[in-house]
Amino acid sequence: MCGICGMLGASGTSGKSLVQNMAMAIRHRGPDAEGIWEDSLTGVSLGHRRLSILDLSPAGGQPMHSVCGRYVIVFNGEIYNHLALRQRLDQCHPAPHWRGHSDTETLLAAISHWGLERALQKSRGMFALALWDRQGRALFLARDRMGEKPLYYAEQEKGWLFGSELRALVAGGLTARIDRTAMAAYLRLGYVPDHLCILERVRKVMPGSIVVLHTGAEPEMIRYDSVEKSFGSQPTITDTPHAVAALEKVMEQVVGEQMLSDVPLGCFLSGGVDSSLVASLMQAGSHRQIHSFSIGFEDPRFNEAPHAAAVASHLGTAHTEFTMREEDALTIVPELSRIYDEPFADSSQIPTTLLCRAARQHVTVALTGDGGDEVFGGYNRHIRGPGLWSKLACIPGFLRPAAAGAIAGGAWLGRRHERAVRRGIAALGLPLTTLDNLPKLATALRSAGDVEAFYQSFVAIGQGLDDFLQPSVPAIFSDPRARHPDGMAMAEWLMARDIAGYLPGDILVKVDRAAMSVGLETRAPFLDARVNDLARQIPVALHVDAREGKKLVRALLYRHVPRALIERPKQGFAIPVDDWLRGALKHWAEVVITDECLANALGLNAGALIALWQSHQQRRVNVGRELWALLMLLLWAKEMDIKTHNV
Repeated sequence: MCGICGMLGASGTSGKSLVQNMAMAIRHRGPDAEGIWEDSLTGVSLGHRRLSILDLSPAGGQPMHSVCGRYVIVFNGEIYNHLALRQRLDQCHPAPHWRGHSDTETLLAAISHWGLERALQKSRGMFALALWDRQGRALFLARDRMGEKPLYYAEQEKGWLFGSELRALVAGGLTARIDRTAMAAYLRLGYVPDHLCILERVRKVMPGSIVVLHTGAEPEMIRYDSVEKSFGSQPTITDTPHAVAALEKVMEQVVGEQMLSDVPLGCFLSGGVDSSLVASLMQAGSHRQIHSFSIGFEDPRFNEAPHAAAVASHLGTAHTEFTMREEDALTIVPELSRIYDEPFADSSQIPTTLLCRAARQHVTVALTGDGGDEVFGGYNRHIRGPGLWSKLACIPGFLRPAAAGAIAGGAWLGRRHERAVRRGIAALGLPLTTLDNLPKLATALRSAGDVEAFYQSFVAIGQGLDDFLQPSVPAIFSDPRARHPDGMAMAEWLMARDIAGYLPGDILVKVDRAAMSVGLETRAPFLDARVNDLARQIPVALHVDAREGKKLVRALLYRHVPRALIERPKQGFAIPVDDWLRGALKHWAEVVITDECLANALGLNAGALIALWQSHQQRRVNVGRELWALLMLLLWAKEMDIKTHNV
């Protein structure tokens, strides 16, 4: 795992010095070594910060040159099937002359033999890369299928900048001016979706895509793979026993490949379905005791650590548990704007960051259960969304506003008597987030047949905060992947929509930035293309129904872990942000939220922010998620010294 950066179109010594500055800005992503290469005649400079995982010798260093001399690459990520690719390349004529055993060298040889597009199609992994083609005088930027690794690029007056994080581009001379359309989307969702960027003139390489850059020309986009296109295909596996057997085979292969490492390795274990299956397969496939890590909370409402400990005890892992306190949150919060490159409001970023820091004291690589919900249908919206959509269609349009108002009123009353209501919810065995989701249900009622608006009602922050912008800016969701194909089942489309939007925009950003801030590599077996391909060969009804999600994953897990250790209401990885903003985080948050100069500079209604804060403190409403989103935006803008059109 590493950080990459560079530019195309620079001249003289300025290019190399700027790329050195860019590399220094992302040194946390690769603390082990730095490499800079430039070709002053063509104006290309490449930078690399290395976190050594495979081939710790200088033979694995970057930027790396192909044996044929045509290509120079900087690479961030892992190619999990690189040993199989080496075997295929060894059968070619002429066979490569290997200098080391890194996956970067394997990929470079594959590119030399098959070309970039075919080489990426054959590769299974997570990555972002920049490839300079000396012969074609073109710079290629590429990103993995799921979007696990980030890659930004921006046009400058004399060429192009690229980097793993925005701060690298700023260090290369980019003016940090905010994009208000992206900010509106952030205020709706709590993250900036992949087809937008919070800074003007900056774009993201989309998952499964290649961007070709030439000096003085518009970029060319090539889609080498499309995960979402696999949805809606004709199933080839139609019975549960066959499906579970196929899933076990592919997961064993993928987990085995992802355990390949020249440094200490472990896994995150929450005690939930996904992480427990990964831990189970790791321990079953290892002749040594694997390391597992979990984080707990002092507040028992949010504490899943005892469940993780029970699973670890059953599997026999070497388990380490960390307990998070409110004081820990206060310590980490000021650093979040530095860690998260764009404003980011998923409050589980706090325990994720603390877990990564704690695990890094013991291992350099950690496998996770990320992606299981999206690929196999584990969210409540996958389970209950289709039935809700059908019921909404039966409600006459003129009655929907009244029904939405009634539900919103019920949510308000529930907040006024929160403790009693939450006890009742727990007694009924409902998810802990039931009360929090009532405003979303009200929003879904107002979606009025718009399938994208229906989806946003599940992923938005409450009812959204885009009205806080002055003047108002519409949150544009122009990503073509949001289209709902005719005939696709609603549950399957919701899963596809999550894979195209929520997964790369929220989940993968959260984990990548938290882990890379401490030089920890995380790997997600559920996001391997082979796992997703298999899942799409199975009818959606075998994955999820109106009662239960991830049915196949559960069936496989129960071969390793007793059902009693797993089955319980889903808590998620949330924190009690409502309470913390009235407690340990109150003073810090009040200073930020009442900074009228900063709010006005961003075009936010400062008076509305303060009024929302006061209402929360007086317990008239519980709007912790909304306030958290505003706080993260303000803190990020202050850290990045953001300029806006209002300044």
